[in-house]
Order: sequence, then structure tokens, then C-alpha cells
Amino acid sequence: MSNEERVATNLRTLLILEAVAQADAPLSPTEINREIGLPKQSIHRLCQTLVDEGFLIRDVRGKKLQPAPRTLKIAQGLFASRQINIARHQILMNVSAATKETVNFVVPELDGMTYLDRVETDWIFRIELPIGSRVPFHCTASGKCYLASLDDKTRALLINTIQFEQRTPNTITTPEQLHEEVEQIRSRGYAIDNEELFRGMIALAVPVPDADGRFSAALAFHGPTQRLNRDKLIEHLDTLRQNAATLTTLLD
Repeated sequence: MSNEERVATNLRTLLILEAVAQADAPLSPTEINREIGLPKQSIHRLCQTLVDEGFLIRDVRGKKLQPAPRTLKIAQGLFASRQINIARHQILMNVSAATKETVNFVVPELDGMTYLDRVETDWIFRIELPIGSRVPFHCTASGKCYLASLDDKTRALLINTIQFEQRTPNTITTPEQLHEEVEQIRSRGYAIDNEELFRGMIALAVPVPDADGRFSAALAFHGPTQRLNRDKLIEHLDTLRQNAATLTTLLD
């Protein structure tokens, strides 16, 4: 089976689950197919696969299909995840209200940090990094915060793979400089982007550990140097730390 065929089969399977989940009563494969429009043989085969895998079960007569506990468990998990996302976003809103700047929830990926959630400042002049934006480890507050959370061996391996693109005159450009910076971050518990990613933008980040104390994300805020300097960033350090602790409770 080609990749295209696999994608098509997966999509059809999801459409079947969607049709069954939205129905007020169990559905037969024929009734499901009125929404999807597949060949008769295909719809029966896919429905049987979903029964075999525990996503659908047959009704008492054995002719119609309804969601199985496995599907209901997935739905419950998605609902819980949505509730967590709403609570997380509200926390970011509270931090933005306190700092009057853009606040970000940033997670590590293989090749950088990704903005998973954010709340924009009300200021007209602002620096926008949309949700989903990916930024380097070495020149961002969140990235350096993540590096500081790693054990010495893992951090050294990761730093040795970084391509030290110089984004501004302040960007760290050598492994030695980055190791020194990260050691300072480990000691003080927060990281600063001092116009290292963009000229005219500074940021502060603190770690958001999970319930076991492992790094899960960074909570950060940034703004233009016309409004912020290092001292003004630090004024909000306690706010960030307190809200990072609240975020940790959502991960428990």
C-alpha cells in the first residue's frame, strides 16, 4: 500500500468514527456510508476492522455499530486536553495582564523551540511570532532555558549540533559562550534574550517543570526595547515563576 493509499484509508476510518460518534443511535454500515460514499465492500471491511480493533461494538442485534469504550476513552482524553488548554490559556492571559506584553508557552522540538500557545499584548507596536513558530535554542530565552534543564552530557551533545546562526550582533555564536551562558541560567533559574533573536526585542523565560520536576515547557514574555529593559523584565520574574508553578499543576 502506498503512502497516499494509507492516508486515504486513515481518513475514511476517521470519517466512519465521526459518523458513528455524531449519531443519536447505532448505525449500520449502509447508514454510515450515506455520509461517506464508499464502495460497499470497503465500508464493510473498514467497519469490521474498527470492531476488531475495539473502536466500535455491535448493538444487541449484531447488525448496527456504536462507539466502543476505547473510542469513548479517546473522546474523554480529548475533552480533558481541551479543558487543560483553556486553563493554560487563561494563565497566559493573567501573565499578559500583569506584564502588559506578549506571553508565550514554548515547548522543545528536535530542532528548536515551538510556540504552542500565546497571548498578544494590546499595544499596537509589538513583535509577532504566531503559534507554531519555531525558533532556535541558542538565541532565545525559552531555548536557553531548556538547555539549562539538561544534564551535562545531553546538553553538550545538543550544543555541539547547533548551527550558530548570528541573528543579531548580540547572538551567541560559539559553543563556549553558550555553555557559559547556560551555566549562569542554571544558577539563577531564568533566561533572558537580550536582543539575540531580533534587534529591539528582549524576553524573559522560566521553566515549567512537570510533576516529576522534568522540563516540559518555558513560560516567557517579550517586548520591544522601547518599553522594556532588563530591570523591567526582572520586575515580573516572580509573576512568571508563580504562574509557571500553576501550569505545573495542570501537567500532574
